[in-house]
Amino acid sequence: MTKPQDKLRGWAAARKTILAGLRFTSLRLRLVVVFGLVALTAAVSASGIAYWLNREAVLTRTQDAVLGDFQQAMQTRASALRPHPTQGELQRAAGQMANSSQRFSVLLIAEDENGRTVRGNSDLDTFTLGDVPKSLQKAVNKEQEISSNNKYTYHLYWQRIVQGDKPYLVGGAKVIGGGPTGYMLKSLEPEAKDLNSLAWSLGIATGLALIGSALLAQAAATTVLKPVHRLGTAARRLGEGKLDTRLRVSGTDELADLSRTFNRTAESLEKRVEDMSAREQASRRFVADMSHELRTPLTAITAVTEVLEEELDAETGSVDPMIEPAVRLVVSETRRLNNLVENLMEVTRFDAGTARLVVDNVDIVDQITACIDARAWLDAVDLDAERGLMARVDPRRLDVIMANLIGNALKHGGSPVRVSVRDEGNDLVIEVQDHGPGIPEDVLPHVFDRFYKASASRPRSEGSGLGLSIAVENAHIHGGEITAANSPKGGAVFTLRLPRDASELEDPDNPGGPGAAVADDRTEGGA
Repeated sequence: MTKPQDKLRGWAAARKTILAGLRFTSLRLRLVVVFGLVALTAAVSASGIAYWLNREAVLTRTQDAVLGDFQQAMQTRASALRPHPTQGELQRAAGQMANSSQRFSVLLIAEDENGRTVRGNSDLDTFTLGDVPKSLQKAVNKEQEISSNNKYTYHLYWQRIVQGDKPYLVGGAKVIGGGPTGYMLKSLEPEAKDLNSLAWSLGIATGLALIGSALLAQAAATTVLKPVHRLGTAARRLGEGKLDTRLRVSGTDELADLSRTFNRTAESLEKRVEDMSAREQASRRFVADMSHELRTPLTAITAVTEVLEEELDAETGSVDPMIEPAVRLVVSETRRLNNLVENLMEVTRFDAGTARLVVDNVDIVDQITACIDARAWLDAVDLDAERGLMARVDPRRLDVIMANLIGNALKHGGSPVRVSVRDEGNDLVIEVQDHGPGIPEDVLPHVFDRFYKASASRPRSEGSGLGLSIAVENAHIHGGEITAANSPKGGAVFTLRLPRDASELEDPDNPGGPGAAVADDRTEGGA
């Protein structure tokens, strides 16, 4: 049975995949859409202009032909009627006028001898005066003044109308000098059908242009995006540290120039990194060699200072009181120099990647107690933990971590220092809290930095500034971490989190690595 959590995880994974696909194709989609919009705009504009020009040309040609025939018929047929014709005469004249190749209907209106209005219709009353717009009737029957620009009292007028979704051309004229008024009605439906066919053709052409533009955009996008995709892949490989990544360059366009620039940049970066790595390795070798070289004379100096220290503590008083402060200073500085050399050697092991774990099944509380007892801190440290809490860790490295954390707390926070141990399943959490003023907020991000001093006014102190950084490195090699914070009740809190079993991180071929057996009881203050 599928659990709801599994369904949610499946949906989240599918959503992530879909969003990744959309992000992958977003540029391609934008190119296709832009190409499509440009092609659609161009095709619609061209089709609209072509349709409008053809429409005007067709209607104007038909209109001129119809109105020319009607005007000719009015001049030859209607003007030949006597001033007061009968309805029969109007009917015959209308029929003759409609007998034209343009196939239009004719309506003639006049007054007979008795003053009555008579009408002659070529289509048996299917075309009536009601079909003629009032404005057109008024214009046709309006007598114009004769002037230099107007030689006739009456003119031919026309208008396009729509009746029942069908287009028509209506025209009208009056015989000059007294005579009937004539109107014609021409159906424009054939022309409308031709224009509809033209519109359909232009629409199909627009659709084909849109499809063609989409295909062209797809081809262009593929041409453009392939080099971009290769460039992105190469950039990711470069970001992963594969500095020998190069692009195959072909062509002379902008993308080829970009690929060449990428190759030059990658080559320059590879060279710089190689130079930096060489300098860093040389620096590490120098520090390691210097530390090793210093150990021999330091061993001799330490032996001498121990003798001097014993003389100082002896009751015989063989040391001159005038030089006693100088002797004590030499003893203190020699011890400090010895600790610094040992710390530098430990740091070089971490930097070189030669530090290894030697895990053992230990009682955490017994280990911490032994660390405190070995440094005579029993009166200054409160341990809050229950015995019997077992873990597989490197006891020497755990001792280094606790010694540095507790020593730092005693040095900068003062006693009493509280150490608490909690069991959180697969992890162990050890907290070291002091009762001092705490750590300034601007110092917190740097407390684990090497050689960092919290105050510039005390650049020289008993510590080397490496203790907390060494503690962090020892936690990392266990797969754990150390964090620093300020307690709401006052004082600083360092929290060490270690896995209960670090056996997987131990190197079975080289347990402990170089220098794994080197004892380390140093305590350093990093803040």
